[in-house]
This record gives sequence, structure tokens and C-alpha cells, in this order.
Amino acid sequence: MNWITELPLIAILRGIRPDEVEAHVGALTEAGFDAIEIPLNSPDWARSIAHLVTTYGDRTLVGAGTVLTPGQVDQLAAMNSRLVVTPNTDAAVIQRAVAQGMTVAAGCATASEAFAAIQAGAQALKIFPSSAFGPDYIRALKAVLPADVPVFAVGGVTPQNLRAFLAAGCVGAGLGSDLYRPGQPVSRTAEQARAFVAAYKEAIS
Repeated sequence: MNWITELPLIAILRGIRPDEVEAHVGALTEAGFDAIEIPLNSPDWARSIAHLVTTYGDRTLVGAGTVLTPGQVDQLAAMNSRLVVTPNTDAAVIQRAVAQGMTVAAGCATASEAFAAIQAGAQALKIFPSSAFGPDYIRALKAVLPADVPVFAVGGVTPQNLRAFLAAGCVGAGLGSDLYRPGQPVSRTAEQARAFVAAYKEAIS
């Protein structure tokens, strides 16, 4: 596995607020998560990410999702955010993030997009939306991709179907609404985090 964290599950906290981010991330890290993504269409995302970098950055890969412009990459780099996740394959964004020493998981759906992302320097690929394509599509795509580039399933991944995506060749997954929905209690985040970690460990054992 050519991935930077110990657990290849990325927690996607879309819509989280700065006043609640620490409690939810605390529950996630307690369950074993070590990669956190806050999408840039979340409220006051800069405050949330800056706080997480300060609080958890020494032991957790903290970064942003839905990164669309090189300017946003520069903002993130200035606050020592280390992870950039894109929803699309944008060479300028990928190249800027790589130049800043950040880890990039680039969003792609086709072989052409995947190779464009790799050529731009992306260290990982995010197949989105994975639930729409399904494990068989990812398995076929993986057959032509470099074996050392980690592929993440993102979109519709649950503790129940995680095993199928891993069996298709994904190294891990980005976990969105089945892990966190805006406004849910910390106890729900903790419960789902434990379920995902257990499903991952069972799938690779």
C-alpha cells in the first residue's frame, strides 16, 4: 500500500462547523482514523482546518476536499494543511498542491482522467462516484493503472459494501454521509467510525 497513513480511510466531514469539529474528529481519531478531509463548501472551513492542523496535525493527515483552484491550494498550504482532495481532474490544482509538498487524491472517473491525474503528479486517485460505477468498473479500471498508485472508492461507501470495493483493488475509501452528516451527534460519528474500522480490518484479515 503506497499510502501515507496507517488506516486508508478518509473521513469526509462535509458541512461541519468550526465549533463542533474538534469533538467529531476526537471521536474519529479514537476509533483509529488518521486522515480527515473538510470539504471547502463547509461553513467557515478555514477556521476548522486551521484548528485541526494545530490540534491534530502532528498525528493526523488533515486537509480539504472539493478543492477547485490553485488559489485554494495556496490558502491551505499557508495553514500547513497536508491533504488535497479534488472532485475532478484539474492538472493546475494537482501540480500546485504537489509543488507545495501536499498529498493529492485526485477525483477521476475514466482511464483518461486517471492517467491525466497521475501525469500531473497526484499520489492517489479517488474514483467518484464509486457507488454509481460499482466494484466491477473499478476492477476493470485498476487493470490498466500503475499498481503502485493507491485508488480510493468515494461516494456511497458503507460498512456493508466496503469489502467489495477493497476486493476490486481499492486500497481504501473516502467516507462521506454514511460516516458524518451535518448536525448528527458525536455519538453517531463514533458509532459509524467504529463500524467502518471494523469492516476494514475484517476485509483485509
